[in-house]
Amino acid sequence: MIGRQTGRCRVAVTLALALAAWGRAQHLQAQEAEVNIGRLFDSTEWTSYRLGVTRPLGGVFRVQLHGDVLRRVGGLGMLAGLGTDLTAFRSGGQGPYLVAGLSGGLGSESSNDFSDLWGSWSAGVGYDLFPVSFMSIGAEGRWRGVSLTGEQGVELALGLAFHRGRGAPPPERARPPVPASGTLLPPETVTSSSRSAAGLQRRPETLADSIIATATEVMGRPYTYGGTGTDGDGFDCSGLIQYAYRKHGIALPRRSTDQAREGRKIDRELKRLAPADILTFSNRGGQVTHVGLYLGEGRFIHSATRGVQVSTLSAEDPYGRWWYKRWVGVRRIVR
Repeated sequence: MIGRQTGRCRVAVTLALALAAWGRAQHLQAQEAEVNIGRLFDSTEWTSYRLGVTRPLGGVFRVQLHGDVLRRVGGLGMLAGLGTDLTAFRSGGQGPYLVAGLSGGLGSESSNDFSDLWGSWSAGVGYDLFPVSFMSIGAEGRWRGVSLTGEQGVELALGLAFHRGRGAPPPERARPPVPASGTLLPPETVTSSSRSAAGLQRRPETLADSIIATATEVMGRPYTYGGTGTDGDGFDCSGLIQYAYRKHGIALPRRSTDQAREGRKIDRELKRLAPADILTFSNRGGQVTHVGLYLGEGRFIHSATRGVQVSTLSAEDPYGRWWYKRWVGVRRIVR
């Protein structure tokens, strides 16, 4: 009995140290710490426990490293190990996403000794709910196979994720100039002469110019779920919009879904857009899940996976096309 307990302690400590080391190695860039409890229904049943750390991978993808423990319901049997999940369209807002994962470690299907190697694969869908800014509740349904038992079954799980921005803002980096017209020059055109020609030494001429200038001043800040730029912190999408307008005496709601009802509705046509318009986006064409600030010439500034950045609305450009397809509306606050 003492030997079994010692084995369990060693596995638990190993999992905790591995997760802590991975989080440290990511330079504290992870956006979420998440715990899941579920039930795997095969010929018997297993209760599953998962503790993971998630970070953006790029585009619509996120990656999670997690520790796994499975205990057979009503009998002996325990598996423990490490795994990784890849999710798509888990954008940090409410809604569905896709998930697939691999995991493995040591355990036994008929005892609590960690004597055999096991591996597992899984794939399915999840759904996130966001009751408060720093915490979310989610549910997942996966089809999962376990090599040690040779069986497959449905796994249903509930999860609790804690969101927080991590780390200090990155060092100051070169930023594109903002002309008085409110348009943004491409980064590659920034030279000493273009700075002068762009009128960087001139004060913004309109309220819209001032709002845009405020937003571009924080280019490069990291994406932080629930972030509003306080004390040099990062932003989420609606936090950036609220920050840029608030600096000039205009109060906007905190959430993107509420910001999408502010001001005056403008037709969703590029030729009708004006600088400082709020652009609204949706992954599924329904509820707004993202917002950006229009700069002019088809470009907008927003806080997304890679932080505060400039993107393009274009049916031709590969990255711009992704945003163009999800662009659902325009709200005009000034002018």
